[in-house]
Amino acid sequence: MNKTRYILSVLAALAVATAASAQSKSFSLGKWVELHNAILKELNRSYVDSLEVGRIEREGVDAMLEALDPYTVYVPEEEQEDFQMMLSNTYGGIGAVIYKADVNGNVLINEPYAGSPAAKAGLVCGDEIEAIDGETTHGLTSQQSSDKMRGKPGTTVVFRVKKLRGGPTWKAGDVIDVPVTRERIALPSVEYVGMLNEKDGYILMSKFTEGVAQSVRDGYNTLKKQGMKRLVFDLRGNGGGLMHEAVNIVSLFVPRGSVVVTSKGRAAGSEQVYKTTTDPVDLDIPIVVLVDSGSASASEIVSGALQDLDRATVIGTRTYGKGLVQSIRPLPYDGQLKVTTAKYYTPSGRCVQAIDYSHRNEDGSVGHIPDSLTHEFKTAHGRTVRDGGGITPDFEVKGHRYSRLTYSIVMNGIVDQYAMKYVREHEALPSVEDFHFTDYADFVDFAKDKEFDYRSSARAFFDEMKKALAEDGLTEAMSGEIAALEKSLDMDKVTFLNLKKDEIIPFIEEEIAVRYWFQEAGVKVQLRYDDQLKEALTKPAISW
Repeated sequence: MNKTRYILSVLAALAVATAASAQSKSFSLGKWVELHNAILKELNRSYVDSLEVGRIEREGVDAMLEALDPYTVYVPEEEQEDFQMMLSNTYGGIGAVIYKADVNGNVLINEPYAGSPAAKAGLVCGDEIEAIDGETTHGLTSQQSSDKMRGKPGTTVVFRVKKLRGGPTWKAGDVIDVPVTRERIALPSVEYVGMLNEKDGYILMSKFTEGVAQSVRDGYNTLKKQGMKRLVFDLRGNGGGLMHEAVNIVSLFVPRGSVVVTSKGRAAGSEQVYKTTTDPVDLDIPIVVLVDSGSASASEIVSGALQDLDRATVIGTRTYGKGLVQSIRPLPYDGQLKVTTAKYYTPSGRCVQAIDYSHRNEDGSVGHIPDSLTHEFKTAHGRTVRDGGGITPDFEVKGHRYSRLTYSIVMNGIVDQYAMKYVREHEALPSVEDFHFTDYADFVDFAKDKEFDYRSSARAFFDEMKKALAEDGLTEAMSGEIAALEKSLDMDKVTFLNLKKDEIIPFIEEEIAVRYWFQEAGVKVQLRYDDQLKEALTKPAISW
């Protein structure tokens, strides 16, 4: 057989094999679609109870997609608004956080946003909304109240408000009608821009939404005018967002034409290389990127690219490890499928995706990955970096680990509720720079009667151990030891609150500051107590 005939025969065999494989996949898909329809029809015909088709189908779809990865999800038509808000960080409404402790009580304005329609209309923290467009708020849940406040930008909603403080034509306690014109509320993705000291500029960014790169550029220009000599770019807790905005941010600080990220899907020819397409604003300023286990996706694109291109010093703890690219696909009945279509790779070739995203730490971040399971890659100037999940910082600086009690009082809204009480009792305060919370005894007196789990981590673990001992039939045999250990671990609520005073006060100060001076003031308070940031500023820039 000559070479030409041999090659043709191999190609023919490959074509047959490919066709057979395609037919096999097509048959398998058709088989399961047919089985699914048959099962559903039989259930609808003969199941003993009435069949909630919509509910069981939705649960079935969710379970099917969950078996793939955590990020491939179905979004039906009725959830589109919330989905778009997640993508764009915008919604139509009045721009205020509300609080409603009692379904039969009034809605409280908890936290109006700076410059929002609520703030323009004079609504302040502590104002009570008795009715929305003439309908009483009594009997409405917090979500139902919030839904009534949202609406198309340009429309007006009228609140009947019991005012906390006096105004031009009303006294404290008066009930007045307050019309508020809804607007498109854009929650800022760049939450703070400011100087930390004479040389260090600081940009805090919470999401990668449309246009955020321009906000970062504007923030850089503002800080440069104020004398910035080093930029601190804080991506801690930033769960990501739009890939092209990540590319645009990297482009601010690296040469035009630099590779930022590469995505590779299953299909042949699906590889896409994303390069910077604009001129940078600064190629020389030292950059520190702060990351932690909550920094994911687009945050990892930015930190990984700047690290691989030897353009920034990455400081903090290893990032989350989400290196998957999602695309939006339309579905029948105006639904959408957010589906994982590719993995992305940093300029050195690292895949940020965790090796096994189904086994993670409690906070969802990457668990320990031995070096034997990872691979070495080289940065632009020859430094060694590794894959395996997330971006490993150049300098590891751990953040503060809060006690179980502190998490409990924050997550149960105790600090939030106290802040509203404080606002009602204090009409004015000095500037945020001069404000320090000193009445901790009043907070303890407020919190001690609230319901929350105040057990220490050790006590919570002990309670689980007691259950295990009971299951093993060892409770009676070890009663003496159990009683002694329980006594040593017992601590009343007030004692524990006082023990964690220094840990809790920063949260109280932040919540109070936000209610008098809006969200930016809360960040200023956070920076006051940010030991991880303070330590990061002591680290030297990596010598390229």
